[in-house]
Amino acid sequence: QVQLVESGGGLVQPGGSLRLSCAASGSIFSIDAMGWYRQAPGKEREVVATVTNGGRSNYADSVKGRFTISRDNAKNTLSLQMNSLKPEDTAVYYCNTVVWTVVATTLIKRGYWGQGTQVTVSS
Repeated sequence: QVQLVESGGGLVQPGGSLRLSCAASGSIFSIDAMGWYRQAPGKEREVVATVTNGGRSNYADSVKGRFTISRDNAKNTLSLQMNSLKPEDTAVYYCNTVVWTVVATTLIKRGYWGQGTQVTVSS
């Protein structure tokens, strides 16, 4: 099994900053892509940013220039630095990772989600 533990959410004023972290642990052979997604009340989950194991990143247009995704392959961690936060960034943020893991002696690729962390941007 693989576990993802997120941290760093909270309440911040518009224009402020937060840093989210995600740590993957368990039966991990290697990790492919990692990413952050978010879901606001009444809306579908959407991608915020992703990063490949080679370090190539992609961002949703709504966060480009404000958010920075990074990963530490040695520690199996993922971070999201969020600057210039806006009320529309309010959502539950989820970490996602695609992992190569061993199940019953077979190497397989699976996706995992974290439990989510609340980010609220409000004055």
